[in-house]
Amino acid sequence: MSTPSRIAIDGPAASGKTSVGNQIARELGYRFIDTGLMYRAMAWAAVRDGLPHTETDQLTQLANTVHIDLVSGPVNGKSHLLLDGTDITNSLRTNQVESIVSAISSISGIRLAMVKHQRQIARNGSIVMVGRDIGTVVLPDANLKIFLTATPEERARRRQEEMAHAEHKKTFRQILDELNKRDSIDSNRNDSPLRIGADSVLIDSSDMNQTEVVKYILDMIKGQNGNSI
Repeated sequence: MSTPSRIAIDGPAASGKTSVGNQIARELGYRFIDTGLMYRAMAWAAVRDGLPHTETDQLTQLANTVHIDLVSGPVNGKSHLLLDGTDITNSLRTNQVESIVSAISSISGIRLAMVKHQRQIARNGSIVMVGRDIGTVVLPDANLKIFLTATPEERARRRQEEMAHAEHKKTFRQILDELNKRDSIDSNRNDSPLRIGADSVLIDSSDMNQTEVVKYILDMIKGQNGNSI
């Protein structure tokens, strides 16, 4: 079968989907879009404007008026997010954003606005798109759908490694508790909950590193590991 032109990778926080998706896109010469950055951008905008997540009408209006661009960096290919023309990428993983992003992403009006924008982006050529509802909602017609996960403990360990040089470090237990809370919110929200699609390939990366996961997916695309698409 020909190489899929639309690849959807979903999974919970710290499952490795962003790093894996980015590398897959580079290997295939595709565009890469981390849709989670868009919801983080809305959380950042809410903090900036002093809007609590309970102000759903105002936040929905904001989501429909701001201009979000996702562009790949010239060096590492990673997504950079521009909000109304300003690159706010380095502000998207602050504690303030982290604490409200799940609540913000649960607002129906915001999800509708972001999904519309994500589908528009996907129309412009081959793409690898990662998130929590790409295969089930955003791109239900994607040629290849993957659900990438790992145990909560392994994901907490990975997140702690990512935060090793952060100004405000957290304990393993704090990180694990936050991940479990976010998993619960993402899986139980009314709109576009985090779930494994019936036609998604489930990959548990608990005992795999990034290189192994990428190879597994590329071999799948090439039909070399018994899970050809």
